[in-house]
Amino acid sequence: MSKLVLGRGLAALIAVIALAALPYAIGEVYYVNIASQILLYAIFALGLNILVGYAGLVSLGHAGLFGIAAYVAAYLLVAGNGHVLAIAAALLASLLATAGFAALSLRSTGITFIMITLALGEIIWGLAYRWISLTNGDNGITVPARPAPFGIALGSARAFYVATLIVFLIATVASGIFVRSPFGAALRGTRDQPRRMSALGYHVWMIRFWAFMFSGLLSAIAGVLFVYYNQFISPQALALTASAESLLMVISGGAGTLLGPVVGAALVVIVKNVVSAYVERWNFMLGAIFVAIVVFMPEGLVPGIARLTGSLWRSKTKTSLPMTAGSKQ
Repeated sequence: MSKLVLGRGLAALIAVIALAALPYAIGEVYYVNIASQILLYAIFALGLNILVGYAGLVSLGHAGLFGIAAYVAAYLLVAGNGHVLAIAAALLASLLATAGFAALSLRSTGITFIMITLALGEIIWGLAYRWISLTNGDNGITVPARPAPFGIALGSARAFYVATLIVFLIATVASGIFVRSPFGAALRGTRDQPRRMSALGYHVWMIRFWAFMFSGLLSAIAGVLFVYYNQFISPQALALTASAESLLMVISGGAGTLLGPVVGAALVVIVKNVVSAYVERWNFMLGAIFVAIVVFMPEGLVPGIARLTGSLWRSKTKTSLPMTAGSKQ
């Protein structure tokens, strides 16, 4: 067990070093920006994964929470407020909206939960599109500048990537602590056996509510990073397709795992931004990849690859045992 923990810790350290060295190894600004996109969408997918993977609740309205944070931050920045106030207000506004989302949608589960979150997300999108005096409608809101924490300007692609990486690592560690805590165990219990958990004295609705709040917080953080990355926000970021893409990231990478949403985010962002430059029908290609994952690795890429690797290792070990016995004779 100690060797396993040591191995995982070493692998995590190598991954962090590789991510930190990535912008210096790539060099090209375009691909550094793609890497920043992957990280911020990975945070978004990690937030949705709390509900989908650990609570068993599929949401199609998380783009609304993502967009609320982005719009509040952009509006306050354009109004001349500081970055600290804009970020704090954006997170607070998104958390309040998350509480409203949770109070309405957690009245049920399954298809009804999906439809309620879908409806709430579409309401937020409709407000962003039609409330022109506040959101500027289809023209969106342009953010004047990125922040400079501790005097470090984030205007360059490399500097913004490093800042996004720091936030991503904090979000990943926080997610890991959350899902491995006693509360995370209780959350998985509400997913698998809600009636039994209720009979044991657990407040199933409240456990799901706080999981929803943590999920909304991560979505809000991703929304703030998004508006700083693009220095622009429009209703397109709140559309149903944005919620569907984030759900695709979670499912394709592996729901209920920490690495799965990150891999799924990398897959979707790379196909959407890099492959689309060479393949005209990139939507078809992304759909084909997703269908292949569902057919051959229904648990997702990360658990599926781990399963195949384990099977290959066991088969290799079994075939080597007779040879070893024969050599001893």
